[in-house]
Amino acid sequence: MAAACAGAPGTGTFKGPSCLPPSGAERIGAGVGRMSNLVLERGEGSWVYTDDGERYLDFSTGIGVVSLGHCHPKVMAAVHRQVDKIWHAQVGIGHHPQMLELTGKLQKIMPAGSNLDTFIFVTSGAEAVESAVKLARHATGKPNIIVFQGGYHGRTLLTMSMTTNKTIYRAGYGPHAPGIFVAPHPYYCARPGNLADPTQWTVEQLELLLLTQTTKEETAALIIEPVLGEGGYVPPPEGLLKALRDFCNRRGLLFIVDEVQTGFGRTGRMFAVERYGVSPDILVFAKGVASGLPLAGIAASRALMDAQPAGCQGGTYAGNAVACAAANATIEVMSEEGFFQNVEERGMQLTQGLQVLQQASPELIREVRGPGLMIGVEFNDQKVEKGFASKVSKACLSRGMIVLSTGVFETLRLIPPLTVSSSECQHALAVLEAAIKEAASGALNSRL
Repeated sequence: MAAACAGAPGTGTFKGPSCLPPSGAERIGAGVGRMSNLVLERGEGSWVYTDDGERYLDFSTGIGVVSLGHCHPKVMAAVHRQVDKIWHAQVGIGHHPQMLELTGKLQKIMPAGSNLDTFIFVTSGAEAVESAVKLARHATGKPNIIVFQGGYHGRTLLTMSMTTNKTIYRAGYGPHAPGIFVAPHPYYCARPGNLADPTQWTVEQLELLLLTQTTKEETAALIIEPVLGEGGYVPPPEGLLKALRDFCNRRGLLFIVDEVQTGFGRTGRMFAVERYGVSPDILVFAKGVASGLPLAGIAASRALMDAQPAGCQGGTYAGNAVACAAANATIEVMSEEGFFQNVEERGMQLTQGLQVLQQASPELIREVRGPGLMIGVEFNDQKVEKGFASKVSKACLSRGMIVLSTGVFETLRLIPPLTVSSSECQHALAVLEAAIKEAASGALNSRL
């Protein structure tokens, strides 16, 4: 390891992304990108530890996966108990107790007033999105799917064809899957504030899409992330999700919400749609459901699920027994009294702290946004250089904190554990302030 990038524990100097890769990394394919060459050996709560003893405050949570923090004791105990019984009870062969228990727990936490009472389990978010599309096509007999600009739905051939937040996920992989039609998202058209009513405008564009690209008779469903994730951590304008629900009802389309990143408490509710008073026909979940173990799935009504013949869904690792045990424990923790109060309070603490930074540098920080602990900080791309958000991310890393950029408009995303403490949030704000100042020095001053 190069001495120039080494930092002794407790010195306040940490390894950065420019450190030399560890032995063995040369055998990992070049197509896999990462922000650093840190070797993360263990995690505890909001912190991760490297193999040489450095400690980092993790405000990425594995991109929204370890929502209860690393190695939550109740989840860890549940996993240990299950490992002693059976690891892999294949879903196409028989049932296992953890999955049966999980269906009951999931039904109880589905959005109030919904008829989402039946579940299919898979392994990843992309698989879950594909399962939702397969269900929609079976149930309606129609082939086409409407997605939104800026959405991220996965990296498989079908889901990358549905993903439009960055070309890196699609470039060089064509031809893409047919039957996908992209509607404009108001964020990408209203960033200068030129839409008087972004919700009405979006519905008008959808109606136009049905007149110019795909008819309602050949369109199975519309899918959207309730809060754009990889597209910039963008909440919907007021009334948008209700308007989309009404549009689908009028035009005979199924309404699918992709809650892969927003689900399981991330926005301060168990599911983001609860904040906006809507219920989908199909709900897609993954990431935070099992505290870091690979599990995903879809929820729909029994009537909708019954449209599919046995054997058309599934997967070798679908609904893994150990992952289901982790999910059961995760839901139990999230159902404890006061859990979501902490999410809301810590989200408000971070948002208000970031708004103070914004008020101090309004020319630098364009917007602080997002519900709960799904917070985006967008910098003014008319004032800062391209790649500025990544520079802030690297400056945070050099101060012992992991935070990621997202989208194409110079945005940081804060995804701390839902169990994060007030003192950890205060520490994060101090690191962010210093990192933003470092990134802005010189680069920003020359453009102001």
